[in-house]
Amino acid sequence: MLYFLAETIFGFICQYVPIGFWNGYSPAPTDRYRRLDLKSSQGFRAEPNLAPLPTTKPRRERYYGPNQIIRAPLDYLLSIPGKDIRGKLINAFNEWLQLPDDKLAIVKEVINLLHTASLLIDDIQDGSRLRRGRPVAHEVFGVAQTINAANYAYFLQQERLSEIGDPRAFHIFTNALLDLHRGQGMDLYWREAVVCPTEEEYIRMVIYKTGGLFRLALELMQVQSNSTTDFSELVELLGIIFQIRDDYMNLQSGLYAEKKGSMEDLTEGKFSYPVIHSIHAAPENSMLVDILKQRTEDNVVKVRAVHYMESTGSFQYCRENLARLTKQARHHVKELEVSLGPNRGIHAILDLLHVQQPNEKPLV
Repeated sequence: MLYFLAETIFGFICQYVPIGFWNGYSPAPTDRYRRLDLKSSQGFRAEPNLAPLPTTKPRRERYYGPNQIIRAPLDYLLSIPGKDIRGKLINAFNEWLQLPDDKLAIVKEVINLLHTASLLIDDIQDGSRLRRGRPVAHEVFGVAQTINAANYAYFLQQERLSEIGDPRAFHIFTNALLDLHRGQGMDLYWREAVVCPTEEEYIRMVIYKTGGLFRLALELMQVQSNSTTDFSELVELLGIIFQIRDDYMNLQSGLYAEKKGSMEDLTEGKFSYPVIHSIHAAPENSMLVDILKQRTEDNVVKVRAVHYMESTGSFQYCRENLARLTKQARHHVKELEVSLGPNRGIHAILDLLHVQQPNEKPLV
């Protein structure tokens, strides 16, 4: 009896009381809402669709509040100035491609946001503590929120491609993201499985990972210009130079230690360029691999590893290869300058990436 009474009362409430009543207001008769119909075979019946659609603000404005929350890890990292090598590279290639400022701004924003998002993910995957001299974003906002912000940035920039006005831009963007993840996947596998790659495998990874954003920037610029020049070899060289130098500086530069942490690649267990050379130079000695396995934060141990790499000639090998690759890059630039005109910007970037040899006079 009580069950029947309760069912009857519940049916009456669902039949005649608007859902909005329980939220503290009673909607007008023409408002859209649905009532549970216990007698209907469908279970639900909808009110007549009489009300006009409510006027909404533009999507970007309407979500401005939540957007600030979602973007917070991105904006945190964006507020800390970096080297902006990608922005400099875009400006340098624009000496040849001559895009107007509005088109150039789109490419710069797409690349900057993608790069920032990739740093957020890298810092989580590497267990980093510092980025540009400040605590990493996931230490401030949490891992979950930081991952979400990075993924959000990928799709924000995909949405911006429509402003380029060329359907090829979406294909270029997708290929670049695939390459970035392929390169990152290879890098992570070597670290987690403690598998030392060959130098050739490392270079292939760099072409995917570091060179991916360089290529994306250039290709997004080219689809907006009339240029059909093949810049691919030069862009690959620039990506390789940048990454080898970054690996070198991580283990050699005091300034780098202030910004990212002392010899952080060793703490992360990363098979960087000098590490790979050192391991292959003396494969019978497992000391360096054993140190990488520990993910040590002990500076005494890390300094010992650096001294060992010095003994295998690994840092000298980095400097020599950087000099050789830079020479190749300058040769490519000079060949391109014959038909496209001078490009001071790319020469300036190569000067910026220069690693001084022992007893070498500094570049003026």
